[in-house]
Amino acid sequence: MQHTTILKNIPIFSCLDEEELFELNSVATKRIFPKNSLLINEGDKTDSLYIIASGKVKAIITDENGKEVILSIFGPGEYFGELAFIDGEHRSASIITRETTEVLIISREGIRDILSSNPNLAFNLLVGVVKRLREATKQIESLALMDVYGRVARLLVHLAVPHGNKHRIEDKLTHQEIANMTGSSREMVTRIFKDLIYGGYISVKNKQITINKQLPYSW
Repeated sequence: MQHTTILKNIPIFSCLDEEELFELNSVATKRIFPKNSLLINEGDKTDSLYIIASGKVKAIITDENGKEVILSIFGPGEYFGELAFIDGEHRSASIITRETTEVLIISREGIRDILSSNPNLAFNLLVGVVKRLREATKQIESLALMDVYGRVARLLVHLAVPHGNKHRIEDKLTHQEIANMTGSSREMVTRIFKDLIYGGYISVKNKQITINKQLPYSW
């Protein structure tokens, strides 16, 4: 029942009725992975959709020099792997757990009957793909058009959620992870953080970042 509730609260499955959700749950495989586990390797050829029941993962790609670039971080109720789930092609990124993570794995074959009887589910999947594409386009624009200060500020604003009269980033990100998400170096991120803290724009306590006022260079 708990997993059915998780599935029901995911936007792409919002069109399914209780019977279809129960059927979907019946074909989902539950797995628990420890921290730093490789769930998907870039270039693999699989066709399953992964839904996070608990924990967090990061989607990464690696350039020709072996440098890691973090594309996204996913948490409970979010999903990944929808591109290969739809077209069956090779995986476009690697997925690594940031902490112990429980996932529901649904194969394309397992959901085929539900898809054929509910075209709205296919439409919702496409809407999700378009949303990810728009986010990727913004990320590319940021890397191409903004300086490092701007990229770091934009990332912080994007990740922050309201917390009282301020905003807070729930994930405890390291400077290296922020560097990997903004195409910069850890040393540069550290320097930017010193400037932002000195200016009163952010504060950091127990590795948790709070935005105190509007950041400079952000969109």
